[in-house]
Amino acid sequence: MDINEMNLKLVLILQEWDPFKIGEEGYDSEIADVIKAVNEFHHPTDLAKKIQAIYEASFKEWIPLQACTKVSYKLLAVKMEVTCQI
Repeated sequence: MDINEMNLKLVLILQEWDPFKIGEEGYDSEIADVIKAVNEFHHPTDLAKKIQAIYEASFKEWIPLQACTKVSYKLLAVKMEVTCQI
């Protein structure tokens, strides 16, 4: 898997997550910001806090950290697939 494939998988995970139930197309800028964060953070809790902040800034609604942590594990697993292949 290369970086482009990784990013596509990350997008699909985040679109499927749909934390505010507005449809998978409603999060383009947030998804881009989260993908950048996936490359910056290595610990699920740190990434979860960043995800929570990104979505809260855009939607002015709070997502429980537990929900963000759950998706952060999925995202970091995809990242690990790529880094383990290099």
